[in-house]
Amino acid sequence: MNRYFTLLLSGVITIAISCNSCSKDDGGTETVGGGQEETFDPVAVTKTNSTKIYMHYMPWFETKESSGNNQWGYHWTMANKNPDNVDVNGQREIASHYYPLIGPYHSGDRDVIENHLLLMKYSGVDGVLIDWYGTYDINDFKALKENSEQLIDMLDEVGLKFAIVYEDRFLNDIVQAGLAPTVTGAAKTDLGYMQSNYFNTDEYIKVNNKPLLLNFGPIVMQTPDEWTTAFSNLSTKPTFLTLWNESNEAGENASGEYSWVYENNTNLNNFYVNNLPNLDVAMGSAYPGFHDYYVEGGTSTVIGWTIDHNNGATLDETLSMAQNANLDYLQLVTWNDFGEGTMFEPTAEFGYSYIQKVKTFAGVQNTGDVFNEISKLYDLRKEYKGNPDIQKKLDKAFNYFVSMQAEKAIELLNEIQ
Repeated sequence: MNRYFTLLLSGVITIAISCNSCSKDDGGTETVGGGQEETFDPVAVTKTNSTKIYMHYMPWFETKESSGNNQWGYHWTMANKNPDNVDVNGQREIASHYYPLIGPYHSGDRDVIENHLLLMKYSGVDGVLIDWYGTYDINDFKALKENSEQLIDMLDEVGLKFAIVYEDRFLNDIVQAGLAPTVTGAAKTDLGYMQSNYFNTDEYIKVNNKPLLLNFGPIVMQTPDEWTTAFSNLSTKPTFLTLWNESNEAGENASGEYSWVYENNTNLNNFYVNNLPNLDVAMGSAYPGFHDYYVEGGTSTVIGWTIDHNNGATLDETLSMAQNANLDYLQLVTWNDFGEGTMFEPTAEFGYSYIQKVKTFAGVQNTGDVFNEISKLYDLRKEYKGNPDIQKKLDKAFNYFVSMQAEKAIELLNEIQ
């Protein structure tokens, strides 16, 4: 893979809230007319599939309003696309063969994050694996970290978990910029930040009672000694997974591997047949396809292969392979890498079909068909952006969704027109 990468009841309502106002940050209960208590703490989706399902997530999208320089972010433009250009169908010109159903967005936008996490929750996803570039203020890393932490801040409200997929590919750039003495020194700083801010939180994914950490590689730190040095200041070594066929580069520091997407499904089958039996911890993958935009986007990157979406057949096959492999952990590749065409996020081309397939795979029970209503929540957020009274009602709709009271959420949304 390339990276150059929250009731309005009819009648009289008496509300008693444990804080000053009801918002997306509130949990707990509200007392309504007649003294009945409504619970808004997140409730887990009921599923029949015990496999833990995690979604790989890119936090790197910027709009003109969010970028700080009044420019669309690279991952919407690449070298030659201008999202200010809008076609006859109302779609902006972006660097992708596919178009997000909610349009191009800022990854740090709470309304976007709300939409993404609710869709994941109702499709049976257990957590998010965040593509994470570290703590240093180089390239767009500061914005990526800020966007990631906006996402992390909402996870407890929705009831999902997260882990980090650490990118070590730019450690040399950090050293060359004079921001760290060595690549292992830079990695130690990043890992220390993870330990202080992520690893010990309730929302962080633990495997074998240790924080789960994935690495997209290794790419720069390719020896066991380097990883031993990088982990040396941690109080607890993580359950550390490298990319498939790369664990030898981390030596005994590696607890296992995870598969990805590459060339064809034969590579994935080989991972299940040859790697999986020999790994202490293994994470499989499922993907809808791979169709990058690098050449069309005017970049110098040439991938040289594609995996056709085949009207959903590719996803069907990779989910079936995961089921047959009897996996403990499955990574969905990816929520939103539009540049490589691996997105599960609803699009103009595929609608909600991919997350519907995930929902079926997960064996989600008794939720009904709510994806379109979750998108309606997003649309109303944007339509009534400057209306605090409507926003409070939308906050309550969000609370109904996360507490698995979708019927009440939909009833409320239908009253806001």
